[in-house]
Amino acid sequence: MTKFEALIQSDQFVLVDFFATWCGPCQMQAPVLEEVKAILQDDITIIKIDVDKNQAITAQYSTQYNMRGVPTLLLFRQGKLLWKQSGYTDKHTLLYHFNKYKDLY
Repeated sequence: MTKFEALIQSDQFVLVDFFATWCGPCQMQAPVLEEVKAILQDDITIIKIDVDKNQAITAQYSTQYNMRGVPTLLLFRQGKLLWKQSGYTDKHTLLYHFNKYKDLY
């Protein structure tokens, strides 16, 4: 099991951000993720994966989760993909999806 796989198996919610440093929407997404982390604190772990520096992981998971661009956000709990979004996502949308799935668990 890879470190990534171990992290997404957590009982805690894990939000994975596949991004690129050259990507404008990715640069806009970064402060939103910081705000979300500040609000949710220990209820969520946020993992940022630079697609250019982590090409093997990106290739594997882009196929597995049908990722077509950056940024792509994946929300996991106990290894299950709960939600996926490509493109910039605002704070309210992220919090909505987190709360929707939090109520189910």
